[in-house]
Amino acid sequence: MRKRNVRLASVALAAGLVLAACGGEEEAAEAPAESTESGSEETVTVEPAQDGGSLLAAVQERGTLKCGVNTGLPGFAAPEGDTYVGFDADYCRAIAAAVLGDAEAIEWIPLSASARFTALQSGEIDVLIRNTTWTATRDGSEGASFAVTTFYDGQGMLVDTDSGFDSISDMAGTTVCVQAGTTTELNLETYFAAAGLAYEPLVFEDNDQLQEAYYAGRCDGWTSDLSQLAAFRGTWPAEQGGTESVKILSDVMSKEPLGPLTSDGDTEWFDVVQWVTFATIQAEEFGITQGNVDSLVASTDPEANPGIGRFLGLVADFDPGLGLDAEWAVRVIQAVGNYSEIYERNVGPDTALGLPRGVNSLWTEGGLLYAPPFR
Repeated sequence: MRKRNVRLASVALAAGLVLAACGGEEEAAEAPAESTESGSEETVTVEPAQDGGSLLAAVQERGTLKCGVNTGLPGFAAPEGDTYVGFDADYCRAIAAAVLGDAEAIEWIPLSASARFTALQSGEIDVLIRNTTWTATRDGSEGASFAVTTFYDGQGMLVDTDSGFDSISDMAGTTVCVQAGTTTELNLETYFAAAGLAYEPLVFEDNDQLQEAYYAGRCDGWTSDLSQLAAFRGTWPAEQGGTESVKILSDVMSKEPLGPLTSDGDTEWFDVVQWVTFATIQAEEFGITQGNVDSLVASTDPEANPGIGRFLGLVADFDPGLGLDAEWAVRVIQAVGNYSEIYERNVGPDTALGLPRGVNSLWTEGGLLYAPPFR
């Protein structure tokens, strides 16, 4: 196991700095019950759906979207004043814009890993957008329906830059920090067993404890989703050597598809969440951005370009049957932009996370993002 002389005061200070930024998996951050401040000068009135049995009608009647997010993960969902910012938070805004005409009409509900499915099943939240991996067991037994994947992730390993480890194959006989009760723990066991590597797992109930253990030199590596490790590394405190003192190995240990979840049994609400997500992907393919969407609405000839015309709500007889008005996709792009804009703004190469698009590119660019036709 690596050794490091760390004074207790330094450990406590460093842990506090990172926890303030990352929020930990199990420690809920303080957040207001509701944020309804409009991000535009004009409020759009959206008529409630007629199907009173769907959550869509209930959300429109209530006037706010209850969105379950991480307690604090930089780049994805982190508290900022009375709201949340990040990749996942923007998808909450996209849904609110489509359904309510107000991207800020959101009640942010920060959830720990252990509480997220209970909150969805109980109706405490309308949608869960919180770095949750789509697996067969979760899809079949948690009462949840996984919408289209918004972020294709994978499990990785963070180590000290001077550890001498260039790949996981170098880590035989090491101690690895991992969070309990997650897919990460099982993936770690499976990957090391398949590679014939002996190791000692050091398991913690929450990331707060895990962070402190890593600072104190109790483990040689920290395994989690690559996106989470990038967020953690991006906020690595100077007291612990700064971002250059740790690195993420190139090995990818698993598939971790992440995206929005709704409760089972409400197909209308699921379809809305699903197609709002598809809209951000299709907008990128069409070249529709937050900056040009208004001019395209004004200038597009739907007869000459029916595909974009349908997307922008300009084709009178096109109704996909989602229970939304014709301009819902326009509001999504006005509020958050297309997929590329959401990605680059929050987690892309020019952010603290510095994540390349990779498999999260459009299918036309060799990636996995693909939206069914808007017709």
